[in-house]
Amino acid sequence: MPILLEPRDVTEDLKGFKSVLIVSCPMCPPMSLAMQKKKPFIELFKHGIKTEVFEDYIKSVREPLEQRGVQTEVYTTRVPSPLMCLWTQGQRDAFLERARKYEAVLVMGCTSAISTVKEVLKNTDCRIIPAMRMKAIANATMKFRFPFTIGLDMHPKRKHRKVRQHGNAARKVRENRRAALSPSQR
Repeated sequence: MPILLEPRDVTEDLKGFKSVLIVSCPMCPPMSLAMQKKKPFIELFKHGIKTEVFEDYIKSVREPLEQRGVQTEVYTTRVPSPLMCLWTQGQRDAFLERARKYEAVLVMGCTSAISTVKEVLKNTDCRIIPAMRMKAIANATMKFRFPFTIGLDMHPKRKHRKVRQHGNAARKVRENRRAALSPSQR
């Protein structure tokens, strides 16, 4: 079940750094942007397994940094686990070795990906900056088009039962607190 993510404006967060490593989960962030922009997720014969709209987003973050003289690099690993939240110890060690060379690490991924990066970099001076925020759980239909193009049609938003239950519980707590107050305190 993919996480629907949306980009954050990280311009201010990245000011003052001389080197930034952009680390990207190759699953949810590209899927999210592809769905939101209504663009293909994979066009195998055009872009391989990369998502063009996501690569363009990375470029839009990277170019202004490089114009200011900031050293940047993009780090993504797909094998054995493409998901940052499920990196093996070997993937974590390889990332740590790369990240030590940078002042900041810009994480393009969900909260779990950010947690992975924080855990790996806990004994370094790297500043960790989230590049995306979680919006929802994504629900989509995968569409195949010739020649090996994969698109995703996002399903319409529905209020989830848990959200409604939380809203009802919060309302009940407020009502109980108000009821506990004396009439003069209301």
